[in-house]
Amino acid sequence: MLGNENEPEAEVFNATGAHSNRVTVLPSTFYDQFLSDVAKVRKPSPIHSLFHLEATPGLISFLAGKPNASTFPFTSLSVSARSPMDPTKETSLKIEESDFAQGLQYGETAGWEKLCDWFYGLQEFSHGRKRNEGWKISVGTGSQDVIFKAMTALLNPGDSVLVESPAYSEAIAIFRSLHCGQIEVETDSCGISTTFLRSILQNWPPGKPKPKLLYTVPYGCNPTGVTATLERRKEVLRLAKEYNFLILEDDPYYYLYYGDPPRYPSYFTLELQESEVGRVLRFDSLSKILSAGIRIGFASGPEAILQAIDGHTSVSNLQTSSLTQVITFSLLNSWGYDGFKIHTERVAAFYREKRDAFEHAMTEHLSGLAEWTAPEAGMFFWFKLLLSDRPDAEDGDSENIIRNKAFERGVLALPGTVFLPNGRKSAYVRAAFSLASAEDIEEAVKRIRDTILDARAATPRAQ
Repeated sequence: MLGNENEPEAEVFNATGAHSNRVTVLPSTFYDQFLSDVAKVRKPSPIHSLFHLEATPGLISFLAGKPNASTFPFTSLSVSARSPMDPTKETSLKIEESDFAQGLQYGETAGWEKLCDWFYGLQEFSHGRKRNEGWKISVGTGSQDVIFKAMTALLNPGDSVLVESPAYSEAIAIFRSLHCGQIEVETDSCGISTTFLRSILQNWPPGKPKPKLLYTVPYGCNPTGVTATLERRKEVLRLAKEYNFLILEDDPYYYLYYGDPPRYPSYFTLELQESEVGRVLRFDSLSKILSAGIRIGFASGPEAILQAIDGHTSVSNLQTSSLTQVITFSLLNSWGYDGFKIHTERVAAFYREKRDAFEHAMTEHLSGLAEWTAPEAGMFFWFKLLLSDRPDAEDGDSENIIRNKAFERGVLALPGTVFLPNGRKSAYVRAAFSLASAEDIEEAVKRIRDTILDARAATPRAQ
């Protein structure tokens, strides 16, 4: 479904690599059917849209109400960072005077040009995507910033959205705030159940508008820790084309992959193997690999949708902090892409050790009392409490056990119900193992064991 005969001719390019083929870029008018009413009425900022013209040689600009930099008290900034080659050594980051000046001033809505250029290069380095393929980048104040703006740009109240289940609790909250109908798509240890997804779409009620979006966290899913397999990803892409929906690839744990098999390609990469590109909107985060407090994330995807995200930014927070963008660029530029890769591999290895410690404690203390699949990425363990020793017993509910009983024993975790769009009861628990030491993990799992045994003892036995 590429629209009507009056559309401008779609751009075509040659994909490179192992699956070299001719690829069509979906035209901008294709996204008219997906954009929300709010996005359609927004206009580009009459000020920020002209910022780039201020660089015109000889131009005298009266455009923006930028404060005069001579009144700013800040004169310089010094930052030190660990070397990716040897974390025991620190290096001083050199922030150019001109860059620091830009860090103190208003900047481009979509992000500081130097940082955006670095991110474009990263997407080619990590995902094989080049700049001439009909997509662009927008920097956000963390990836959740651009995720929220994307959802606002694509969904009207009453729209249906496909949500992998269990799902990231804050995504559920966003969809709920937008008054959308959340259609749960079951997942298993291989990712989204494409059989279940196809069944939903094949049996969609006649006359009811079909879902426009599928939301998924494909690596180290929050909360389940699941990493979607290659075949599942390919089938989801095929279904996206067949049933005309977009894929929101929320991927904050992409660089926290520590599984034994080689890392699977992202949806953003895999769509190059299709006959057309433009159905994947990807979200990356630096929170898990550089700093959570620096609040830098970015979206990569079709220009029409990214322009709608920028339109939202221009009327809300204007831009992501110029200064944090300058600091981030200074670090990344000093490392280069190879240094970035070395750093993220070291971070992934760190979390693998945390995962191993948690799995060891689970095996030692919860065998027969819980069920789980060890994660291959991310920082979460998702496990099912076996609250009865009767084989015919129904699944229990972890809500009271975890919120109250485990907390009383000195363990704080989250019951599974908060990760289910419909809020139904669940026997599952999410535990974040990123901060705890091996000793604390061991002790906490022991306390969970005692909590489960108490719950079992309190369960009436069948006569």
